[in-house]
Amino acid sequence: MVGEKDVKSSDSRTKELKYKSRINSIKAGMFASAKSSFGDYYLSPFAIAINASNSLVALLTSVSGILGPLSQMFGSRLIEKSARKKIVLRAVLVELLFWIPFVTIAVLYWTSIIQSALPIIFLFFFAFYVIFSNLGTPAWFSWTGDIVDERYRGRWFSKRNLLTGFVSVVLALVSSFILDYFKKIDLIMGGFIVLFLLALISRVISWKFYHKQYEPKLEFQKGDYFSFSDFLIRARKTNFGRFSFFNAALNFAASISSPLFVIYMLRDLNFSYLTYMLITVAGIVFSLLVMEIWGRIADRYGNYAVLYISGFLISIVPVLWIFSPSPVYLILVPTLISGISSAGFNLASNNFVYDNVRPDKRGLAISYFNMLTGIGIFLGASFGAFLIKFLSISFISPILAIFILSGGLMIITTIVFMPMIREVRDFKRRRGGIKNLIIRQFKPAFIGEVHEILSINKYLKR
Repeated sequence: MVGEKDVKSSDSRTKELKYKSRINSIKAGMFASAKSSFGDYYLSPFAIAINASNSLVALLTSVSGILGPLSQMFGSRLIEKSARKKIVLRAVLVELLFWIPFVTIAVLYWTSIIQSALPIIFLFFFAFYVIFSNLGTPAWFSWTGDIVDERYRGRWFSKRNLLTGFVSVVLALVSSFILDYFKKIDLIMGGFIVLFLLALISRVISWKFYHKQYEPKLEFQKGDYFSFSDFLIRARKTNFGRFSFFNAALNFAASISSPLFVIYMLRDLNFSYLTYMLITVAGIVFSLLVMEIWGRIADRYGNYAVLYISGFLISIVPVLWIFSPSPVYLILVPTLISGISSAGFNLASNNFVYDNVRPDKRGLAISYFNMLTGIGIFLGASFGAFLIKFLSISFISPILAIFILSGGLMIITTIVFMPMIREVRDFKRRRGGIKNLIIRQFKPAFIGEVHEILSINKYLKR
């Protein structure tokens, strides 16, 4: 028989392994963010630089929206057949290799070889990049959920997002300086080559940190599998299902306009890469400043409260883009609200899935959740690509009209769906409602944010 002392020793060892895994998860996330700052953020600008049409640039979001979730559905089935760690490692390894074709396309454009065909070739390789970028997501989501205590999940993810976001901001700005410098000396493709090679190196380092993480054993029970059609049939009867449809509808409305922001800034307003990236990373900065706040609110008052507040805030963002082309206005109004609201919505969405789905079904559930979201993104981005090509309005720019349409649909979606969703965790009622809980949480969290982000070692160990 196993003695009590042996059981305690085993529990202590498991806690230590999970603790170290959480640290390595944050480090892996930081280098994954570096990859995004050097690479992912600049894939749409790269498409514009190689003379892709506006519709093709919008299709990048559309392709990503449908192929990513399809890949995740396949990846969710792999969890039943292989270790989650192995799935993640193999998917990331193949994903990072696709930066080599992107570099090759930049070289071909630079040397004037088959330039007219390069946008289509880029779209082809981008599609495969999306597939392998998403293949390991269900395994990673399930794996990470098992190394984080549910009592502190909101705060831990907010801290992880804070650190990865900080890295993302700094390196995205560095990347914009690199691109503007190469553009100034008329070697813009050289700038993209440098950035994509840095993205490749960053992803390799991230991949190495995944190797160091511990994977708790996952037990499957008979009947755990359910098909996508089963999920759709049951969706309207379950809290998670209704939330999944809400998220898909909101992403449909948002994706009508979201691929067009980069076109609006780089082609219509003729912003420099630095100005474009300042506006982009400003949203990340604002997200960082409130991430801890949203985490505290989610842990104390529930994820529904966060979804309720952030859902309405995020819905007005597209409309705010129409009032002024000034970079200062774009940073301080729509980007500010977008950063604050998206931080809360994304955090609460992930935690909402954890709260509503059993551990052994999370990989499958998140793949179906993302599949619905992907369908929404695909349809929304495709509709936006159609509108930007064929819409003709005399009294307002077509792209601004699309922003108004997108925002209006987001507001309607939030009003219709939010009453259908409920909080599943047991939280005591707090006096004063949502308004007072925000006031109580914002002041102490905001004051300590700068100090916390600078205390990296202390931060990693939480």
